[in-house]
Order: sequence, then structure tokens, then C-alpha cells
Amino acid sequence: MIDHIEIRTSRMAESLSFYAKALGPLGYTQKVDGDAKGFGNDDALDLFLVEGTPSDVHFAFAAPDRAMVDRIYDAGRAAGLTLDRAPALAPHIHPNYYAGYLRDPDGRLVEFVCHAAEPS
Repeated sequence: MIDHIEIRTSRMAESLSFYAKALGPLGYTQKVDGDAKGFGNDDALDLFLVEGTPSDVHFAFAAPDRAMVDRIYDAGRAAGLTLDRAPALAPHIHPNYYAGYLRDPDGRLVEFVCHAAEPS
């Protein structure tokens, strides 16, 4: 299991704003404000940003349901964040894989995914 991830950014102020807006619907806020800036919710402190040369990485945040994936994408659109792919099923991964994608200020692909079946 991954405990946390640290990513480097050359655009700290923009990245802090991006992650605050994109992760807000999941209950995430900035909890650490030192050389490393840390984001988490009530249960975790698992995303850290540090100044440096950005690397190309793709990572995904779990959403509890498809409606949350939609809310995050819609919040990103409303906040003027860079949209990549609208939420949709990806049956080539598995029948219930539902994900939407944004791009952070350094161009990294940030995914929000739900693996649960839609309630009947």
C-alpha cells in the first residue's frame, strides 16, 4: 500500500491552488505548510508538494462513488482548472472503472476514479 506521494513542482502557488480546488470535494485541505506542503483529509496525510523540477507522473485519487468523480470534474471546470478527459467508464480496464481526469499546473495527469458498480 502507498502511504503518501511527494511530487515536485516549479509552480508552487498554482499547484497549491489546483490541489486545494481539485481535492476539496474529497475533504482534503492543506495540513502542512513547511518546505513540503502536505494535503490530507480526516483519515490521511498523503500528498506532499515540494519545490523542484517536475517529473512526469500519473496518479489517481479514489472516489467513493461515480457522483463524486462527476463533482470533482465539475468543480475543476468551475474553478478554471485544466480538464483532460470527462468522467466515463473505461471497460477495457474493468466493467466498473469510472474515471475523470484533470491536468495540474505542471501538466501531470491527475485521475479521480471509482471502482464500484453503480447502485441499481
